[in-house]
Amino acid sequence: MLPEDLDARLRREARRRGVSIADVAREALEGYLPEPPRSGRLGFFAAGDGEPRDVSERVDEFVGKAIARRHGSASG
Repeated sequence: MLPEDLDARLRREARRRGVSIADVAREALEGYLPEPPRSGRLGFFAAGDGEPRDVSERVDEFVGKAIARRHGSASG
C-alpha cells in the first residue's frame, strides 16, 4: 500500500523506462536498504604475509582466536 502520490510517481517512472512497477520498486529498495553484514564468516587475519612463520602448523590456534574475538571472549 502506497500513498497516492508515491504510487503515481512509481507508475510514471515505470512507464518512462518501459519496465514493470515491481522492477522500479525493487531497484529503489535495493538502493535504499543496506546489504546485511555477512555473518558466520571470519575476516582475513593476515596469515599469508610471512609472519608468523609457523602459521600453517598453528592455523587452529589462529582461527580459534579469531572466533573468540568475534564473540567477545577474552580467552583464546
